[in-house]
Amino acid sequence: MRQLSAIGYRLSAVAVLAGLGVIPGGLRGQTSLSIYSDGRVVVRRTLPQGLQKGRNLLTLQIDALDPATLFSPDTAVTVTGATMRYPSPAGDALARAVGQTLSFVRGKGDTLRATVVRVDPPQYKLGDGRLLLSQPGEPLFPPELVRSSGEASLTLDASRNRPNTQLAYMAQGVSWEATYQAIIGASGAQATIGGAATVTSQSLRSDSAEIQLVAGSINRTRVAKDEGVRLQEVMITAARAAPSPMPTEQAVGETHVYSLPVRLALEPGVPVTTALFPRATSAVTQEFVVPGVLPWRGWMGQIGSDANQVPVQVWYTFKRGRGSPFGDRPLPGGTVQLYQTDSAGRAQLIGEAAIDHTPAGKDVRVQSGDAFDVTAERIQTDYSQEAIPPARRGLPTRQRVTASYRVTITNAKTDAVTVDVRESHFGTWRITDSSVPAEKLSSTESRFRLAVPAGGQAVLTYTVQVES
Repeated sequence: MRQLSAIGYRLSAVAVLAGLGVIPGGLRGQTSLSIYSDGRVVVRRTLPQGLQKGRNLLTLQIDALDPATLFSPDTAVTVTGATMRYPSPAGDALARAVGQTLSFVRGKGDTLRATVVRVDPPQYKLGDGRLLLSQPGEPLFPPELVRSSGEASLTLDASRNRPNTQLAYMAQGVSWEATYQAIIGASGAQATIGGAATVTSQSLRSDSAEIQLVAGSINRTRVAKDEGVRLQEVMITAARAAPSPMPTEQAVGETHVYSLPVRLALEPGVPVTTALFPRATSAVTQEFVVPGVLPWRGWMGQIGSDANQVPVQVWYTFKRGRGSPFGDRPLPGGTVQLYQTDSAGRAQLIGEAAIDHTPAGKDVRVQSGDAFDVTAERIQTDYSQEAIPPARRGLPTRQRVTASYRVTITNAKTDAVTVDVRESHFGTWRITDSSVPAEKLSSTESRFRLAVPAGGQAVLTYTVQVES
């Protein structure tokens, strides 16, 4: 009687997941996915089958399972064994057909029956006893020889009876990205900002899943083996229209987890974008920056007397003070798109930049591109090199390079602008002379701030000494 009970339990414990999908007989498991931007996914699956105390056997039909990562989040359950068999390629089906007689298609209306003796080297026996030493045609396989989906055979040990079965594992093939749209007002001092997450699946499917998006820098040391699962680009689509609640956010370890407010279905070719937070307003400042000529490390060389055109970078800083709806949110790394309306009220893209993960309260500073109407020209006006005594006896002689530069900034705008010329260098260096006072930003960076009139020019001259 106990044996019959065990057999009955094993039959009831067969869970079929159509690639994270539906269990037959109307029973459905609960799926929860934590998606990382690099394509990794933590799949958590709660199946309605209870577990008896002791040894339990389950067979799951599931694609793309990496059995090395399988475990149970239920601390009362241990996965003591897992065997994964993937969808059958032709060679595998032929190997299973050894000793059986199959029909082989050789052409239209032309079939031949032969018994598979062995696959490698190929040997096929005809009805009259003769042997073919090559495959006689395209084999037609009976269904029992072909696995159309992955099949996992699991052994679970439960320390006590459990009301359901909880499984988790790492998978591949789903990623997400964050994008932000900042619409800068006509005055240039205020911006309206929205953020959204777009999730893309290449292989995993689910009728309905709870989704968490994980932002952070997570080391990766193990790469899952490619088991030949065909990856077809699909997108995660909402199972129903998104309601007004926004994703909730929490810190877990050194990551931030954003839980979406609706369950999602993985469907081929139907994209979805989910808002990360309600649209917010932020103070914004614009800067024009001329990058320096000094190398970060190494020698400062002589560049001749020819004038060089220098790009004038455009930077925007979005203020995110604590206590504001926008400032209190950590932002996942992603892409910021900057828009501004033209005279007809049409939003025009004026810049795009990448940002790193940004903690709450930290401003966002991005370079949108280079200026159109503000230009710069730099020329090296003087250069000298000399040897100087070593710092102490026994050390090699040091070198000192002195170079002078002139930067001419032209403003074709109808409004005056302020432009920063920045120089940065590692090691021992200093500004010895300048037409505009140098502001020391750090031990490695100095800034010259110039006011450039509308339709006019401003000229900066400065001299730098570098020792090595």
